[in-house]
Amino acid sequence: MSSEKTKKIIYWTLTGLVGFIFLGSAVGKFTADEEALKMGADFGIDATTYLTLGVIEVVSISLFIIPRTGIIGTLLLAAYMGGAIATHLEHGQSIVAPCVIQALMLAVAWYRFPELRSRLLNSNS
Repeated sequence: MSSEKTKKIIYWTLTGLVGFIFLGSAVGKFTADEEALKMGADFGIDATTYLTLGVIEVVSISLFIIPRTGIIGTLLLAAYMGGAIATHLEHGQSIVAPCVIQALMLAVAWYRFPELRSRLLNSNS
């Protein structure tokens, strides 16, 4: 197997993993059961806001998956996860899961987008 083919497989596998995580979370928000809505209510989030968060996740992960808009999706997902971390901190919840998800998403973005690596490492301009 060629090195380029291996890179493509890794690229899409990692992208799919991140996509699966965020789409799973969004579907959970679209099909919110009583327990999910109760957890949201504990955070001060009503059913409409919960649905809006699901839409934001779907839009952000869609932009992340599409190579041409991937960096924009990365920035939106990083901001979204930053909000999740802040919300968890504010309500005394563990931040381990959102931090791990954000670290994974950023690691995948680092691998997928050489222009992002280049921009972050060469801050001369």
